[in-house]
Amino acid sequence: MPDKKDFVKLEKSLGITFRNINFLKQALTHRSYLNENPEWVLGHNERLEFLGDAVLELATSYWMYDKYPESPEGLLTSLRASLVNASHLSQVAQGLNLEDYLLLSKGGAKDNSRSKTTLSSNAVEAIIGAIYLDQGFEKASKFVEKFILKDADQILKTKAFKDAKSKLQEVAQDKLGVTPTYKTLDSWGPDHDKHFIVGVHLGEELLAQGEGISKQEAEQSAAESGLRIKGWHEN
Repeated sequence: MPDKKDFVKLEKSLGITFRNINFLKQALTHRSYLNENPEWVLGHNERLEFLGDAVLELATSYWMYDKYPESPEGLLTSLRASLVNASHLSQVAQGLNLEDYLLLSKGGAKDNSRSKTTLSSNAVEAIIGAIYLDQGFEKASKFVEKFILKDADQILKTKAFKDAKSKLQEVAQDKLGVTPTYKTLDSWGPDHDKHFIVGVHLGEELLAQGEGISKQEAEQSAAESGLRIKGWHEN
């Protein structure tokens, strides 16, 4: 487990000095850690993650509403999705070296699979929740702006916000008048290494399947496969 000095180092990286350091410690505690450390009194980070997810979405929405006054709702929604998804949050976590501070089970700590993407992105959301509880919305918003929204202009410029799901929906509605729907077909594995298979449907037709370590990732994978099957990548 990281010691007190480590948490001080992390606080410097975050640009936040917590009034109650236990908020930060809990934000870094995965459920699996409690199974091997029943004496840990702070609990795991899932409730903080739930809160941080809501704070992140509001902070991002407010910032984009103010920064891009001429942009329509649909574009803002797509841009926000590209900024708050697990992949982008995981990149933020890597920049902050959060993996060095996560409290995991021994198995989770040794796991080098893609599940680390989910663990680290969830930790970022939990940290946002922790900052909100410790210092309020303004401080949490500043953290979001500094570490998560800094790439917004580049994403907008390169149109990288058009992910596979958005693209498939746009083309399917244009060509077929149908909105793709997604259904979880299978899931397996422990919390720290969960996997999902999701199918994307056009009406009653199962167009394609995708696999991922979260439902969102599996949906993106299914959408990507669907675009290839239909030959819609260039549309």
